[in-house]
Amino acid sequence: QVQLVESGGGLVQSGGSLTLSCATSGFTFSTYAMNWYRQAPGKEREWIASISSVFRRTTYADSVKGRFTISRDNAKNTVYLQMNNLKPEDTAVYFCNFHIGAINYWGQGTQVTVSS
Repeated sequence: QVQLVESGGGLVQSGGSLTLSCATSGFTFSTYAMNWYRQAPGKEREWIASISSVFRRTTYADSVKGRFTISRDNAKNTVYLQMNNLKPEDTAVYFCNFHIGAINYWGQGTQVTVSS
């Protein structure tokens, strides 16, 4: 059974930092690219970062480039999102994700709130 469990969210002041974790199980983590998305109130879910499986190549949305860093630990089956210089507009529920073909798998999300 595939499971993705996000953690590490919370309330932080503008300019602060948080590191999110996504612990996974039920699939061969090391062979899949992993992604982070977020969804702000009243908005659609948006992709923010990806990391490939073997070469750990990373890509970012323009909105977070230079501030967020995605990484992975294949020994721990965990993907991370280091978030620096947080802004109020980063307030959202953050989700980790991967897909097998057309099937997307999601965690339950973790809330990040950035106060001004």
